[in-house]
Amino acid sequence: MIELQLISRLLEYPDAELVAHRQELFDALSHASNLEQSDTHALGDFLRDLVSQDLLDAQASYGELFDRGRATSLLLFEHVHGESRDRGQAMVDLMAQYARAGLQLDSRELPDHLPLYLEYLAQLPQSEARGGLQDIAPILALLSARLKQRESRYAVLFDLLLNLAQTAVDPDKVREKIAGEARDDTPQALDAVWEEEQVKFFADAGCADSDITSHQRRFAGAVAPQYLNITNGGQQ
Repeated sequence: MIELQLISRLLEYPDAELVAHRQELFDALSHASNLEQSDTHALGDFLRDLVSQDLLDAQASYGELFDRGRATSLLLFEHVHGESRDRGQAMVDLMAQYARAGLQLDSRELPDHLPLYLEYLAQLPQSEARGGLQDIAPILALLSARLKQRESRYAVLFDLLLNLAQTAVDPDKVREKIAGEARDDTPQALDAVWEEEQVKFFADAGCADSDITSHQRRFAGAVAPQYLNITNGGQQ
């Protein structure tokens, strides 16, 4: 499904290559036969807006949206397993799926990164790709709702994925679920995460009674941290 390749590329960090190959993306969009006409227009509008932005502004907005906090993380297992040990096994299982499909990962890539998962689905027969989208539909709906709450245009990409999945997720229930959520991308929330990670690091290091732990406690009390290729081929 070439639609999944398109959306995968648009969910990656915007770079100069994206802008340079924008016409190829528009050409690929003309072959997106699995989208309704209104969805094709919505995807075209998103692409046009993205490539018309100043690149540095687009990159800054992307980083603020997807790299600060966990609520809008593009790492799928972040929303399923969090920091539990089950996440490691889930990663191994997903990598095995990729290997069976002949997909080789770069050593820096995490297998649950949504753009990578979409690239994998794009190589599968349409029915299997749709099933893969249905597997993550609740996560897609959650991300869509949170992005709309933040008035981000990226929400349209998640709505398009849900349409391609052809599965029903009650948007009212999702909105109700996130209604009382506190933002996790504020400086205060990021400070709290930083402090939690520092405590966890020293605890895991087995230094509960050491001078390091004593120093860490004094430090935490004295100082508060301030901040913490798409191709036209492959259509299924």
